[in-house]
Amino acid sequence: MPYDQALDQEIFKETKELGETRITIGVFSYNGGEKKLQITRENLTQDSGWRFTKLGRMNKGEVREIVPVMMKAVENM
Repeated sequence: MPYDQALDQEIFKETKELGETRITIGVFSYNGGEKKLQITRENLTQDSGWRFTKLGRMNKGEVREIVPVMMKAVENM
């Protein structure tokens, strides 16, 4: 069965902008299933748009910014 965006319920979502990158923490439930945490990164492009990229490794500052957001997300799971 292919992915159906209409079945993907957003429970929680918060974004932290950190200079030329932003990290989004979200909790989603697909088709009434188990709530799951999702972490994404987007980088600012030269034309001032945002482009999705792998989260990869995070520096200490990024971790300090998103851990409190992750704890809020856990409360929504």
